[in-house]
Amino acid sequence: MPRIAEARAGAEPSSPRQRARRQSILKVAADLAAETGLERVQMHEVARSAGVAIGTLYRYFPSKTHLFTALMADQIEDFGARLPDRAADASPEDVVFEALGSATRKLLRRPALAIAMIQSANAARASTVPDLARIDTGFLDLLLRAWGVEQPTEHHITRLRLLILLWYGVLQARLNERLTPQEADADLRMACRLLLAPATDTD
Repeated sequence: MPRIAEARAGAEPSSPRQRARRQSILKVAADLAAETGLERVQMHEVARSAGVAIGTLYRYFPSKTHLFTALMADQIEDFGARLPDRAADASPEDVVFEALGSATRKLLRRPALAIAMIQSANAARASTVPDLARIDTGFLDLLLRAWGVEQPTEHHITRLRLLILLWYGVLQARLNERLTPQEADADLRMACRLLLAPATDTD
């Protein structure tokens, strides 16, 4: 379990050079976590491998919690950027299912990294780790587009929030090998159909 995040947010890069440095840090952290797991990732090793001073690393990421929460936020945004156009004959529930399935498969390619990001996001506090909000809003925006909802109501948001929480549980069960790929797909497909049924008057 990562150390609980310090009570301050990391600095935001304000120049192309700083953004490139931040991305280098995140890439190094991802590679280390994928190889060794979260507990063995050391911040000084991340800084050394990324070619930055340890003070620079802590300025952007005050803790490993900040670091891997930011990495997860970036990955969610990448999922959204790569979301394919919806096929004309596909149901909204099926498109959302495919989006979640694609995210699951990508994360499972590097299971130790997936665990590191999930543990860090679970340990983070929204008041001190702004990237936690990026995860939430990025995931919601991605699934709203997949669902085809352009003007969401609170009822839409609530249903997607429940679906996201369920997806996290299914992903964790896959990482723990408690569900087979077939069982995980079946559970996600049923959840999409139950939670994303055609709109009613309450929407």
